[in-house]
This record gives sequence, structure tokens and C-alpha cells, in this order.
Amino acid sequence: MKKNLDFADNFKNEFNKRIYKYALDVVKFVDKIPRDTTSQVMAKQLIRSGTSVSANIIEAKAASSKKDYINFYLHALKSANESKLWIGLIKDSGKSAGTDANKLLDETTEIAKILGASVVTMKKKKRGEKIDFYNY
Repeated sequence: MKKNLDFADNFKNEFNKRIYKYALDVVKFVDKIPRDTTSQVMAKQLIRSGTSVSANIIEAKAASSKKDYINFYLHALKSANESKLWIGLIKDSGKSAGTDANKLLDETTEIAKILGASVVTMKKKKRGEKIDFYNY
């Protein structure tokens, strides 16, 4: 059992580092966007949603209940999904280099998948359901 806890703790630590780096990548991506009005509106939205992912995961650590904890993860997931929209709009409107946008979009998608799987797992645990990890 100790091995499983070590793995879980290590995964959480690595994921926390990953989402922090993701927030930094969002900031760097936004700094390269042109300064015209429409670009800046989309950039501000992306900064809000992109940095909200890591902020909500950090907030979850101080949650007052399991329900509260899950809600922070749900908000992080929603923010990641919103970020995918803004990155796509910025890319498809020609406001950024496609390779930069594609890399950030790929990372956003991966983070959203991890968050989604985490939420499903937490909800099942809360309900006392058995979790089949081989189907993830």
C-alpha cells in the first residue's frame, strides 16, 4: 500500500509542477501576441482561464470538504476547456505562430484529460464505488 501512496504523492507533485509550468507557458504565449484590440481581448481571456487552472488546483489543497475539493478540480477543468477555445481562436485568426499554439493546445488538452479523469475518480470514491484503473 505504501508504494501506491508514494506513486500518488509523486504524481501529484509532478502534476503541480506541470500546471505551474503550463501557466508560465500561457504567459509567454500571450506575450508574443500582437497588440491590436481583438488580439488583446483574446489574450486577456486566455490569461484568465489559463492561469486559473493552476490557481484552482492550488486552492483545492485548502478545501474545507471533499465536495469543495472536487469543485476546485471541476473549475480547473472548465478553465482548461475554455483555454482550448481561446488558443484555437488566436491560432485560427492568425494572431500567433501555429507551432506555438499547437504545442500549447496539446498541453492544454492533456491537462484537461488528467483533470477530467481525476474528477471522475474522486466522484466514484466519494460514492464508494470500486475504481477500475485498467479502464483509464
